[in-house]
Amino acid sequence: RVSLEEVLQWSQSFEKLITSRYGPVIYKTYLKTEHSDENIEFWLACEAYKKITSQRKRNSVARKLFTSYIQPEAPNEINIDSPARKAITRNIQEPTQSCFDEAQKIIYLHMERDSYPRFLESQFYQQLKYSLQTNDNTSMAN
Repeated sequence: RVSLEEVLQWSQSFEKLITSRYGPVIYKTYLKTEHSDENIEFWLACEAYKKITSQRKRNSVARKLFTSYIQPEAPNEINIDSPARKAITRNIQEPTQSCFDEAQKIIYLHMERDSYPRFLESQFYQQLKYSLQTNDNTSMAN
């Protein structure tokens, strides 16, 4: 169960939110309301991708990432600039561990600068905080 302490830490930095235990899941739920949950999905998929050690598996996952998020008209197309998209298109033939790093960095910055401040101001986050604070006070009173 998510703790008040964890939820309060999310407001300190985007890094704390995205690397915490429940942060990415809750942030993704919020992003769905903004129709931009493909950003966190892509970012998390890249984190998993970097840990792949088998070249065969890396090739297959790289192609999936490419067709889901990178290629024009992809079902979950992410908003990255043309040079980043072209570089991935070139590198996808021989995918390396780092071939999505630039796109991942761009998406991280999009989330940090755009959605994250809105997340902190949102009813969604405020209510979560409030409900946990109320629960903490109730359990302290008992």
